[in-house]
Amino acid sequence: MGMAQLGNRLYTGESSFDFVGRRKLWFLIAAALVLVSAVLLWKPGLTYGIEFEGGAEFRVSGSTDLEAARQAVEAVLPDTVPTVTTAGDGVRVQTENLTTAQLDDIKGELAQRLDVDPAEVTSSSIGPSWGADVTNKALTGLVAFLVIVSIVMAVYFRAWTMAVASLVALFHDLVITAGVYALVGFEVTPASVIGFLTILGYSLYDTVVVFDKVRENTEEAFLQRDRTFGEAANHAVNQTVVRSVNTTVVALLPVAAILFIGDLLLGAGTLRDISLALFVGMLVGAYSSIFVATPLLVVLRGREARVRQLDRDVRDGVRPAAPAAAE
Repeated sequence: MGMAQLGNRLYTGESSFDFVGRRKLWFLIAAALVLVSAVLLWKPGLTYGIEFEGGAEFRVSGSTDLEAARQAVEAVLPDTVPTVTTAGDGVRVQTENLTTAQLDDIKGELAQRLDVDPAEVTSSSIGPSWGADVTNKALTGLVAFLVIVSIVMAVYFRAWTMAVASLVALFHDLVITAGVYALVGFEVTPASVIGFLTILGYSLYDTVVVFDKVRENTEEAFLQRDRTFGEAANHAVNQTVVRSVNTTVVALLPVAAILFIGDLLLGAGTLRDISLALFVGMLVGAYSSIFVATPLLVVLRGREARVRQLDRDVRDGVRPAAPAAAE
């Protein structure tokens, strides 16, 4: 059975997966992933780039000898443990904040030990105050995004429960993506923050598509009294699941290519940072929109008297009265 045929069967209701009915399993999986990610964020924790912590960075073109670069820094600063990585056809070295004299000494050592022209060694410094300012702006941007999302979702769907379910799904996506960053040891840079905000937008878009169908189906269920609220919501997920999967796969393919090329072939830190956030976030966002957001919405709406009455009517076989015939 092809995806198109499967999608048609799911849309019409000929076939159906019980996403909502198995919500305890999905919630358990989501909670386990969030818990593991939280542990990873505690230890080993995130590795922040110098844009956030401040420090000095050296770039050497024409050599990829990481050990020689590390020895060059240790020759000037014996007690320093530098971060040394490849960057394209060269080396990138990061240290704590240095004086002008220390910068010059390390540049000379790098040129000598890596056997390159001194002009091939460049350096830059970022002060701790500037790094703190970047951190504050990143947090402000994240908070502003979540506040705006809450307001828009509540107004658009006219239901606070949908806003809450969306925020929980976004929190789920953000924590797991950050946990993967901590696990693999990638640095958190401004590019990573851009990636985080992008995946939140992607996840929100996917959730809105599903919720829009949920609203359509549940409003019809309230009129026809032929499905419980959970059944109507589950049908909405089935109607949109193939679209979500297809969209995610199509979006992940170029991101995976960027991640592979940027990290393994080019050694471009910016490409690697943003593509990892996008790859993990899109994957987790697709999961949360299907397995977290809608089942959680059903739990939240299940407390409402109107929803409880609908479920009772469906179980008891109560149908809406037929309209009176015109005389």
